[in-house]
Order: sequence, then structure tokens, then C-alpha cells
Amino acid sequence: MSNFDLVLKLFLQLTVILAVCRVVGWLGRFAGQTQVVSEMIAGVFLGPSLFGAIAPSVQHWLFPKASMPILYAISQIGLVLYMFMVGLEFDTGLIRGRLKSAGAISASGIIVPFALGAMLALNLKKDAGLFTAHISPLMSALYMGAAMSITAFPMLARILYERGISKTRIGTISLAAGSLDDAMAWCLLAFILATVKSDSSIAMAAIFGGAVYVLAMVYLFKPLLARFERLVDADGNIDVTTTTMMLMVVMLSAWATDAIGIYAVFGAFICGACMPRGRFAKVVQEKFGLVTEALLVPVFFVYSGLNTQIGLVNSFALWELAGIVIVLAIAGKGVACALAARATGEPWRESWTIGTLMNARGLMELIILNIGLERGLITSTLFTIMVVMAIITTVMASPLFYWIYGRQSRVHPEQSEGSTGHAAQAEATGA
Repeated sequence: MSNFDLVLKLFLQLTVILAVCRVVGWLGRFAGQTQVVSEMIAGVFLGPSLFGAIAPSVQHWLFPKASMPILYAISQIGLVLYMFMVGLEFDTGLIRGRLKSAGAISASGIIVPFALGAMLALNLKKDAGLFTAHISPLMSALYMGAAMSITAFPMLARILYERGISKTRIGTISLAAGSLDDAMAWCLLAFILATVKSDSSIAMAAIFGGAVYVLAMVYLFKPLLARFERLVDADGNIDVTTTTMMLMVVMLSAWATDAIGIYAVFGAFICGACMPRGRFAKVVQEKFGLVTEALLVPVFFVYSGLNTQIGLVNSFALWELAGIVIVLAIAGKGVACALAARATGEPWRESWTIGTLMNARGLMELIILNIGLERGLITSTLFTIMVVMAIITTVMASPLFYWIYGRQSRVHPEQSEGSTGHAAQAEATGA
């Protein structure tokens, strides 16, 4: 296909992607699902699992292989901006305020699912259809453990915001545990991507480079980035020059971590975490949140859906494996976090609520899975199984939350405590 044909096809692809995601999102609301959950499902619908099965020739015409690099590039820009905004809302003060409870819940939400995922991977490594041949058993165990440990932090924030409990005790604990959990999981993934290199010197350079990047951002560039707060005008806006400078910093951060062998989204997340809060963070979320939510993130979901082939799970053994993965995911994340919350003194209802929220994987899981598929750690079969797990655990979150916590009215301001600072981001991302 010529460049002109590819661009022409891109406009039609984006039209279909946006339309399907909004329609599925509208239908999903009747089942109590957030927009991001519906978009995960819509992505699978547009791939070979449904659209390709019903009308394969039309699906291949609309999404030819030649257009995949373009959709991939757009999805990566979306992920970089998305993770930048997640980092922008990473509130270290929130963690310090609930360190004991959040730390125990987060540790349980990392250690238990990581151990279960690692043991499962070691048992599955002998199956050539799940992990690529060049990946060692240790690397497969580390990757699978990290993939089982992730939490859909933005979705967690969205549910708490919609219910009006983001500033209550259960809200602050859940948000603190979720943010700490995802930060640990991304650091773990960065380590895995660095050590998966066949050349140990490349791996060590990536690990060392990643550490230098984080230290430089926190101690050297963070004070410089604080000047962005001064560039917000009296009306709470930023001009084109300020916006351009911010985007340059974000893209350079993404390039830096990608260049050293980790991943672009890690750099974007750290960049966001080092940006100033206050008016600057608010205006950035308002300006970029809607574009990221409405256009860029749906492209990523569809790109993931195009790589998801339910038909690859074509035997009883593979569906049995999918069931095992789902059970281990729920037990390792949801149950473990609920028990940890109970052990720190939370009532049973609040403990199970926290476990339910922490169990959702959402967009964060799809990011990890796409990284694994792109870097050649897992095959399309295991990718599909893990996508099924991500969708099911995410779909479970909202209904279980309403069933456990109840559909009582939104809490009054006097019942809340503290400020999480996540409402704007949660509202902006809808995740």
C-alpha cells in the first residue's frame, strides 16, 4: 500500500475505533462498567476474535498488516501521555499518611501474585507454545509474576471518585496501596526488561542507566521542573510555549528510558511523578486527559485486540490453563489484599472492598502484556490467555464493589478525611 492509501485507511480506522468504543461504552454502562472496561472489550471485538471471525475479509481490509506500525506508533504516544498523567497523580504524601496499611496491602498484592505467577510460569516453560524459546525459565517466572501483580490504579481511582469516597479512610488506603503497588510493579518490569538481554553488559548498563535516570529526575531535574508551576497564568492556563516545553520533556524522558533498554512508559511515569502539583497538574489533566481518553487510549485497546486471537485457545487444556490463571489471579491479588487489609485492622466489608479494587488489572495489565509480546517474552497464545484474565478481573471490579460496599448515597464532605488529589485524573481518564 502507498503512504497515501495508508493515511486514507487510518482516518477510516479511527472513525470505526471511536464509534465502536463509544457504542460498547454506552452499552457497558447498563452493566455498571466504566468506559475503559468497555473499550478493552471493544478492542477484542474489532480483532480477529469476533470481527475477524464474522467477516474476515472486511476485517483484513480495514486493518491490513501494513497499517499496524501506524496504529502501534499512535498507541505508544497515547501510552506515554497516559503514564505521564498517572505519574502526575502519584501522591507520595498519600502513601506516607497511610504507610502501615497501604504498605501491608501493597506488599501482599505484589508478593503473593508474583509468587503464584512465577511458580505457574516455571511449570509452563516446557510448553513451547506459551513462552518464546530464547527466554530462560528465570525470566519467564519474573515476567509472569510481574504481570500477575499489576493493579488498574486509574480504574480504582475512578470507582472511588464516582462513589464519592475517594477522601474517606477506605478511599485513601486503596489509592495509596494501588499507587504504591503499581510503582513497585513498574520498577520490577523495568528490571526484567533490562535483565532479559542476552548480553549481561547490556543488561547491567540498562539497570545502571535506569537508576541514574530516576536519581537524576528526582534530585537534579525535579527542582527545575517545579518552575512549570510558575508558568500557569492568573486564569489557570498555560500557553503554547509552556505546553511545547512540557511535551518535549515528556518525550525526551520516554526516549531516554527506551534508549537504555527499559521502556518508554517507565520514563513517562517518572517524569510525571517529578512534575509540580497544584494548578499546573490540574490544567495538564484538563488539556490532555480528554484527548488521551477519547482518541489515543482507544487506539491502544484496538491494537491489543488485533493481537488477541481467542481462536488460539483451541483446546480443553488451554481453556483449563486460562481458568487456572484467572483463579490464581483472583486469589493472589484480591484475596491476599483483602486479608492484608483485615490484618491491619480494617472491618471485613472494607477489607473485601479493597481486595476487589486491587484485583482489577485494566489498562495497566494490557500495557505489560503488549510489552511482553513486543519484546518476544511471550507468544500470542499466552498473550490471549492473559488478556482474557485481565478483562474478567476488571469486569468483576465494579459489580463486586457495589455488591460488597453497597449502593448507599455518596458520602458527605464532613465524612471525608484528607485529599487524595486523584479526582481530576480519574475523571479525566475514565479509567
